[in-house]
Amino acid sequence: MEKLARDAQTLFGLTLTPKQLAQLSAYERELLEWNQKFNLTAIREVDGIRAKHFLDSFSCSLAWKEQPPRRLVDVGTGAGFPGLVLKILYPAMKLTLVESVGKKANFCAHIVQTLGLESVEVLTSRAEQIGQRAAHREKYDWAVARAVANLPVLSEYLLPLVRVGGGVLAQKGASGPAEAQASEKAFKLLGGKLRQIIPVELPGVAEERYLVIVDKSAATPPLYPRKDGQPAKKPL
Repeated sequence: MEKLARDAQTLFGLTLTPKQLAQLSAYERELLEWNQKFNLTAIREVDGIRAKHFLDSFSCSLAWKEQPPRRLVDVGTGAGFPGLVLKILYPAMKLTLVESVGKKANFCAHIVQTLGLESVEVLTSRAEQIGQRAAHREKYDWAVARAVANLPVLSEYLLPLVRVGGGVLAQKGASGPAEAQASEKAFKLLGGKLRQIIPVELPGVAEERYLVIVDKSAATPPLYPRKDGQPAKKPL
């Protein structure tokens, strides 16, 4: 964990407290244990978890620097990345995790309980449904997602959840810049505008990584998100 703390400081200017390191350590332990039974994530060794899950989640901080979200939604969170790691980083933040696969949502709820995290809601649901609910529509400062869908599809999941003046953060691999270019029409239709693309380098990780950041500049038309499966079948 000492190396993780050093890397967080060096790469992202983040200072982790002993409590945060203890929480990450417990998270890692539970993930390794549950993974043997439930196949939550393909990454199964400690170094991989620390670089490709923890540090990768920390990289989101580059999007908001000194102003972390007060209210964040993580769509398709899987085993809690990046949402739960960001909650450990920013304890005062209100967090909603959206995950349609029951075993993954159950693991997230287990971590919330094990670590004693407050103001975290875990929804076993599809993003299309959440985006049409009054309790969640245009209620968040930021919506984040990692490796969930192509950006034209993902933008229809995320932008309806974000208030005007808020932002969308998509964690992407090598295809990030091309996907952002292909999504301009979708962004505009949904009330968004591309702000920037930030390259991310992680120690020991060869693959390219990018943060695609989209500002929410206008309200999303009521039609979006469309019904379950429609965004993926007919991308904007």
